[in-house]
Amino acid sequence: MLAIHAQALVRTFPPDIRAVDGIDLAIEAGRVFGFLGQNGSGKTTTVRMLTTLLRPTSGAAFVDGLDVTKQGAAIRQRIGVALQEAGLDDVQTGRELLTLQGRLFGMGAGEAKARAAELLRVVDLEFSADRRVGTYSGGMKRRLDLAAALVHRPSIVFLDEPTTGLDPISRDAIWRYVQRLNQEEGLTVFLTTQYLEEADRLAHEVAIMDSGKIVAQGSPAELKGALGADVVTVRPEGGEAARTRAAEILRNLGGVEEVRQDGEAVRVYIREGARAIPRVVLLLDEAGIALADVQHSQPTLDDVFLRTTGHHIEPGVAAPAGVKK
Repeated sequence: MLAIHAQALVRTFPPDIRAVDGIDLAIEAGRVFGFLGQNGSGKTTTVRMLTTLLRPTSGAAFVDGLDVTKQGAAIRQRIGVALQEAGLDDVQTGRELLTLQGRLFGMGAGEAKARAAELLRVVDLEFSADRRVGTYSGGMKRRLDLAAALVHRPSIVFLDEPTTGLDPISRDAIWRYVQRLNQEEGLTVFLTTQYLEEADRLAHEVAIMDSGKIVAQGSPAELKGALGADVVTVRPEGGEAARTRAAEILRNLGGVEEVRQDGEAVRVYIREGARAIPRVVLLLDEAGIALADVQHSQPTLDDVFLRTTGHHIEPGVAAPAGVKK
């Protein structure tokens, strides 16, 4: 069964902005789905439509088999949502906040208290449960927000950039909780993120969003494998002119699939990259181009993102000019 299904989904904003431009989704139940894209690419608009907070302009979307335009109330009973900005009351304690959330979903007093205690243990906030939320760190608030999204035992949870702004330790903690919930409870997770490592570690399938469209989709391994090449990165000395000349020369190297200038580096996508390094160095040396550095690596999701969109993904930075908001 598909947990989330969308067909030709569109959302426009005046005067003529297509924030989401005809995307299709088919996400199986019990999977972690990573939705990658720069700020302004259309990720959050998509989430707002799927969670019934924003009506689609056209197309169709179904969550847990229910139509987002006709069965919003039923969908909201079945999903959990943790948006980018945690909506927590700083005056309440963590225990009070989760207990109230349970009561709002129709639980009795005893059941709500028990569920709050259970979730506080799950997200390692048991010993901070009776402190006011305003005293929590950023990572603790994100964990509490995740717990709040799970109070009513949803079958699907939407996490909109849950680790943005967190330190590496807090980010790793959130990742572990998400993996545990998916693996032990079979929870379907729709995860929007700007962190490629996050998607690579957590997601069974990812989609790359750019300018309101999905430009690549598949498992992380499939997307990286589809590049069909290793990556040799060279950093020529001599400034922009040297980099441009190096790129021109390396495009003629046998086995090269693509060459890109990338900031102060030139990235060469080439078969058997490790064996190609001596040829790369020799060609550039014969052309009088000195190298500050040469590196060989396997393709990453960053390489997939770069090749499909033409730019890197930079957390906290808006998409390049021209991308629809």
